[in-house]
Formats: sequence, structure tokens, C-alpha cells
Amino acid sequence: MASSALGAILAVLASLIIAANALVAIALLCLIQKSGSKGLYFVLNLAVADAMVGFTVLGLVTDEFSQPFYPPQIFCVLRMAFVTSSSAASILSLILVACDRHLAIRKPFHYFQLVTGLRVGVRLVGLWLVAAIIGFLPVLTPGFQKISTSRKCSFFGVFHPTYMLTVFCVGFFPALFLFIYLYCDILKIASVHAQHIREMEHAGLAGDCPPSRTTSDMKAMRTVAVLIGCFTLSWLPFFIASIVQTVCSECLSHKVIENYLWLLGLCNSLLNPLLYSYWQKDMRLQLSQLAAGVKRRVLLHLGNGHRFPGRGTKSLPTVSCLRLQD
Repeated sequence: MASSALGAILAVLASLIIAANALVAIALLCLIQKSGSKGLYFVLNLAVADAMVGFTVLGLVTDEFSQPFYPPQIFCVLRMAFVTSSSAASILSLILVACDRHLAIRKPFHYFQLVTGLRVGVRLVGLWLVAAIIGFLPVLTPGFQKISTSRKCSFFGVFHPTYMLTVFCVGFFPALFLFIYLYCDILKIASVHAQHIREMEHAGLAGDCPPSRTTSDMKAMRTVAVLIGCFTLSWLPFFIASIVQTVCSECLSHKVIENYLWLLGLCNSLLNPLLYSYWQKDMRLQLSQLAAGVKRRVLLHLGNGHRFPGRGTKSLPTVSCLRLQD
């Protein structure tokens, strides 16, 4: 009964993650085609990575509904490697997005010269290579595996404690510290800009540019702050509890970590597209335009399917995301 309940929760969560990130990815593709902004590719990559998290979780759903289930060792190792790789890609994508916002606020006049298509592509390829290495390291190094006697695939069932500690201490906490550094640096830059603006206003030299610059600073600070907050609240309990369980296996049950705290971490892949849809004005406008386009297509389809005598049959114009205007 407990396995079925957990499987149902995982199925609903995975479906929501895939649907939300797919919708955001479509909106981002339309924005990229209209604006040509290279920085949006990092956000698009984040949506793709989070969607992959949802797809990998769907594989675990079948395990929960197939109890008792005794999978082969290599099967579990590969499955958890895909789960770990997609989660690592999501976390690394968050770092790239935060770094991109940091670069935009630190070097605003050179941003478009620094963020070129080639550099974006190299960073994204490097990101997926690092994520694959992190996830498939136990496959390449059998010493990081341990013999599993569990009825389902799980992190603590197939991965050696040494690998778990390596991933947590070398991957998660440096990422968290980098997030905090980026936010503190953006906060420092914003305070310097605000001081300059006050000096210009006091001298009577303030124009139209300083307020817009302050708005840009605040947007960057808000974006990075939201990323840090959601990332920390989602993953920190899981990683701390996992370290405690790895060091002291009797101190905390791994079932609590895998059945509850890990679900909290997965929620980060659902929060990311929702937060970007809510906080970013361009995303809200693009999603509303997509919704309007879908509504018009539905009305057009219904109008063609139901002809009423004595009434005109003038059809509504077809709208695509590429032709929608602000």
C-alpha cells in the first residue's frame, strides 16, 4: 500500500514536471526566435534538464507499482545513474543561469560581446559532459557500487557511501557557496550603483539611464535570490540527511530520505519553470500569447466543425507563436 501511494505521488510529480517544463521550453523557443538573446539558452537548458528529471522519475514509478521487484544490479546502477545525471544537469543549469545574470550586471556594456553563440554552446556541452560523468561514475568505476539486496532501485541500495560523500561534498556544497557568492557580489554592485545614482541626483545630473540601471540590478538580485532560496530549501535537507546516513547508517533511516526528502528535492524541478513564468515579464507575456493562440485555434476548429445556417462562415486568422506580437 505504501509503495502504491509513493508511486502515485511520483507519477503525479513527474507528470507535472514534464508538462510545466515542456510549456516553458516552447515559450522560451519563441522568445529566442523573437529576441535572439543567447542568455535564454541557459534557461532553456534548465527546462530541458528538469524535464529529463521528470522522465527519469517515471522509470522509478514502475518499480513502485511492481513490488516485489528484484532488478539486476546493473539495471539499478544504470537507472540511478540517469536520475543522478539529470539532477546534476538541473543544478549545473541553475549555476549557469545565475552566472549569466551576474555577468549581465557586472559587465552590461560587454555582455553581448562576451555571451556569443559559440561560448554558450561550449558551456552547455561542458555542462552535460560533467553531469554525465557525475551520474555514470559508478558505472565506470565499479568500486563506487555496492551489492544491492533491495526490492527496488535506490541511491543507498546501489551507490557506495564513498561515492555519495564525494558527490555531496564536491558537487552540492560548492554549488551552494557559488550561489551565495554570486548573490553577495550582485548585492555589492547594486549598492555601488545606488550610491552613484544618489550622488548624481544630489548634483542634479541624473537622467533616464540610472533608474533603468537600478531596475536591472533589482531584477538580477531578485532572480538569483529566488534561485538560491528554492535550491536551498529543496535540496539542502536531502543532502544533509544523506551525509548523516552515510556516515552513521543507524542514525537515520534511508527510507525517510528516499521517500520524503528526495521528493522535496525533485520539487525544485517543478518550481523552476513556475518561478520563471511568474517572475519574468517576458515569459508571462509569451505564455499568455501562446494561450491566446491555442484558444483561437480551438475556436477556429469549432467554427469549422459547426456551420450555422444564415450566419457567415468567416474564419478566425491562424496565429502561431512566431507571428504573435506584443
